[in-house]
This record gives sequence, structure tokens and C-alpha cells, in this order.
Amino acid sequence: MALFSKHEWFSNIKGDTLSGIVVALALIPEAIAFSIIAGVDPKVGLYASFCIAVIIAFTGGRPGMISAATGAMALLMVTLVREHGLEYLLAATLLTGVLQIIAGYLRLAELMRFVSRSVVTGFVNALAILIFMAQLPELTNVTWHVYAMTLAGLGIIYLFPYLPKIGKSVPSPLVCIVVLTVVYMVSGMDIRTVGDMGELPSSLPSWFIPDVPFTLETLQIILPYSATMAAVGLLESMLTAQIVDDLTDTGSDKRQEMKGQGIANFFTGFLGGMGGCAMIGQSVINVKSGGETRLSTFVSGVFLLFLLLVLGPLVAIIPMASLVAVMIMVSIGTFSWRSIKDIRTNPWQSSVVMIVTVVVVVWTHDLAQGVLAGVILSGLFFASKVKRLFTVDTDLSADGTTRTYRIGGQVFFASSDRFVEAFDYKEVLDRVVIDVSRAHFWDISAVGTLDKAILKFRREGTAVEVRGLNEESAGMIERYAIHDKPGADAQLGGH
Repeated sequence: MALFSKHEWFSNIKGDTLSGIVVALALIPEAIAFSIIAGVDPKVGLYASFCIAVIIAFTGGRPGMISAATGAMALLMVTLVREHGLEYLLAATLLTGVLQIIAGYLRLAELMRFVSRSVVTGFVNALAILIFMAQLPELTNVTWHVYAMTLAGLGIIYLFPYLPKIGKSVPSPLVCIVVLTVVYMVSGMDIRTVGDMGELPSSLPSWFIPDVPFTLETLQIILPYSATMAAVGLLESMLTAQIVDDLTDTGSDKRQEMKGQGIANFFTGFLGGMGGCAMIGQSVINVKSGGETRLSTFVSGVFLLFLLLVLGPLVAIIPMASLVAVMIMVSIGTFSWRSIKDIRTNPWQSSVVMIVTVVVVVWTHDLAQGVLAGVILSGLFFASKVKRLFTVDTDLSADGTTRTYRIGGQVFFASSDRFVEAFDYKEVLDRVVIDVSRAHFWDISAVGTLDKAILKFRREGTAVEVRGLNEESAGMIERYAIHDKPGADAQLGGH
């Protein structure tokens, strides 16, 4: 089990510990901001980030990935909190976890196979843009000190790794946060700090059952929110896992990750936290800072709680400019700059899918809508491409009584019209042979077109023979075809 796997826990102790500390510092302002978005007390988001990070370290399927309270999930909670209150949100979080666990057992992670590389690239680029846009409020209507601190932070982040010996031993984002905090304490400049974001909790989360009626009415209230939260959370987690897989050149267990997300959300609901999922920004910070194993995720959660309970007053004076610099670094590192260059060389369909995914996500601030738009567009382009691979060859027998049509390619709803139009039904023949040994019938639309072609020939007095059906196509035709059944002409209209 992963819990006792040395490789997944203790193969990179120093790097995981330091990266976990960096991530914990970056989690605080975001968790507070997401709590404000959802309309709940800041401690709800902070407790959620602690709980989810610690639990997913044991139950998840992607070592080194960070999960916590997220903006995508927070946006889905606003109406529920406004109309029914915090207790119903906690109940919805519990149900979200249950639904995600069920999804894991149903192997719904396999649906990720239908998300094309262009959609993933668009998702990554859109998220990088959103991460950068989220920093803009901290950079507008502020004094020059904020800009100076942010630029200094970026300088530290990008130049510190070039220092001999120590440059590679300590994550530069951590150095950025520490140095800028010291500068702020010494200078006393008037800039925004973490403490200005909201009050930090000073006690451990307590275990309790949400105070809601256990009735069908309650289920009807929370189920729509829970189902949406479960879907969005799993989608963002699966895509983030794929991105971390690519960054680290390692694999992950997507099915286990789904179950792990569900377990984390389920227990978080009992500890007073809001729902969450994987975070691409913090996951990239973790990987770029040297985090590799489950220990980094665990440290991020535990150190977050340590910061809140023990170092709360110190954490409160961390300048937001230092964290803005870290997040700008994340957005720059997350964006696939190569994808801009590839627009000219990639097939235009792939570029369109990528751009549409980016535009929809940035426009709606909804990752699920953008990915859905990209997947649908990818499917349409794929169907159009496969449709064009359909081929027909024909020859007439020496005596002029038999014509053979040789069909090649995929016969399905998009190519069914071309299949029907491939034949000359008015040609005077005794017999027609339809050779489909190089074709495959995929759906009932394909079966229906075969019925239509055969019946058209029969109406003209021409006998039809179908040969070369592969096993799968033959099984589908035997089950659904009507051309060999009584009353086929009458049935065809409703097929």
C-alpha cells in the first residue's frame, strides 16, 4: 500500500519538506479568498485546505499533487450558502465525497481518454491566464512599493537558483517569501499583508455532524450542488494529474485519485471545511520547488495548520506582494508557450480546439465549460475526419449482370449518408454484392443505412448479397437490422 511505500513517501525527504512549506504559505491567501467567494468564514477554506491535503496524501493516486479548497469549487457553492447556510454546504460536501468515491469505483476516470491533447493544452493555458488575472487586484490602485516588492520577488525567484551551492538547495519561492517579509518588517512600508485578507483561525478543526434535517427534502436541495461539485472537482483533478504526470515523466492511478478526492471531501465535511479538489497552481509550485512524493502533500497540509496555530501572527505580516510574485511565476511556468508557436504547424482543427477551450474558460471562469466545449469540438472534428476516410470501389462482372461494391472505412452516423449515396440503384442488374471486408459498422445509424440500401435494390428487383462482415459488425447487424425481417419496408421509416 502507498501508506507504507518508502518510494512514495521518503525518497526525497528534504525536497518534499521544503516544497511543502512553500505550498503551505501559498495556500493561505488563496484559501481565504476562496472562502470569501463562497460566502463563508475564512476558516472554512483554511480547514478544508488542511484536511484535504493531509487526507489526499494517503488516499490519492498522484504523488506530489496538491489538493485543497479551490476557486472552481467555491464558485459552485455561492447560491447554496446564500439560500441555505453553511450547514447545508457541509452536508453537500459530504455527499460530493460519496459521489466521487462511487465515480472511482465505476471507473469514470476512463472518460479522460476522450480529452484530447489540444483540450489539455487549452485548459493549461486558460488556467495560467486565470492565475495571472487573479493577481491583478493586488496590483491595481496600489503604491509603487507593491510593484517594487513584486519585481524584487520575481528577481529572487528566477535569479536565486543560479547562485553557486545554495541556489539549488533551497526553493527560490521560499527565499522570496522570507526575504520580502523581512524587508517589510524592517521598512514598515504601507502595503497589504496576509492578515488583511481575513482573520486566521487559532484552534484545531472539530468533528461534528452538519446540523441539517435528514430528509428527502434536504437531499433534493444539496444533490444538484453535490453532483456539480463532484463533476467539476474530478475533472479539474484528472486534468491536473495529467499535467503533473507530464511535468514529472511519471504515471498516476486516476481511478484511485477519484476515490481519494471523494474520501478527502467526505471527511472534510465532518471537520467544517468546504469542498475542494486538485490545484494546478500549487501542484506546479510543488513540482518546481522539488516536491516529488506524498510527503510533500502531507507537509503542505500539516505545515499550513502549524502556520495558523503557532505562527499565526508571523504569517499575518507576510506581504501579499511576495505571494503575488510566486503566483506570477506559476502562471508563467504553467502556460504552454510552445503552443503559440505550434499554432502555425499543428493541424488547424487542433489549434481551433485549443483556442476555443482557452476563450471559453477565461470568458466564463468555468473550467468545466471550457473543457466540455473543447471535447465536443474535438469530437466533431474527429467525426468529420473519419467520415472522409470512407471509400467505395466498384466493378461489373463480365456478363454485365452482377456489380460488386467494395466498401472501405468506418460506417457510422457521420458517414451513413455517403454509404447510401455510394450505390446506383437504377442500374439494371440481376445481383449486387456489397463487400464490407474493409469496413466496420459502428452504430444503429450504420445498420439503418445498410437496411436502406438493401431495400432500395430489392424494390428495383435486384438481389443483394452482403459479404465480409467482421464479427462485431455482424453481431450488430444480426441484432438490429430489419431488411431480412417481415414487413421491412414498413418498419424502415421508424428504424
